[in-house]
Amino acid sequence: MMMEVNQSFFSLLITSYFIALGVMIGGSLIGGIGAFLVGKPPLTMITQFAENLRIWALVAAIGGTFDTFYSFERSFFGGDTKDIVKQILLIFFATGGMQTGFTIIKWITQDHV
Repeated sequence: MMMEVNQSFFSLLITSYFIALGVMIGGSLIGGIGAFLVGKPPLTMITQFAENLRIWALVAAIGGTFDTFYSFERSFFGGDTKDIVKQILLIFFATGGMQTGFTIIKWITQDHV
């Protein structure tokens, strides 16, 4: 039996930001450890993993399903602008977390040099 936790909208935004950030940093660094263990260049692979994880960080942050997009569509055609703004903010915060994680990975790997 699953329990649903009710969150305030602000805490949902912060949570989605940090979920996307964690997926980017955690997935890339753990993937780099795996690359090291099989003899591939870890820093190069960490950067490649980060590039490949970008969309998955967004998917994980907004719930892993299309509920956000379904809610957006329902609100758009139903005329409920409050829900549209909430969904856009949720996607925006998840994108910010993903981009922050990608930037941190680029700093760690010195990819920008």
